[in-house]
Amino acid sequence: MHEDGNEAHRLRVEHDRARLYVELSGEDSTGPWTVLAVDRVSRRYAVAQAETKTAATQAAALALTELLDG
Repeated sequence: MHEDGNEAHRLRVEHDRARLYVELSGEDSTGPWTVLAVDRVSRRYAVAQAETKTAATQAAALALTELLDG
């Protein structure tokens, strides 16, 4: 998805069996990316930011794992 009038500002939603990931690009499609990772069962969540989508997603996933294991 993208913002009306600003196709560079993107939002993606990805998922697997355990988690949902909401990935929001920077305003100009560059970093930083902001990612919200949500555990499907508990609905606990973690948020991370990084210069790339991949790095932000990995950081949010790790933070959520640490939260759940904590």
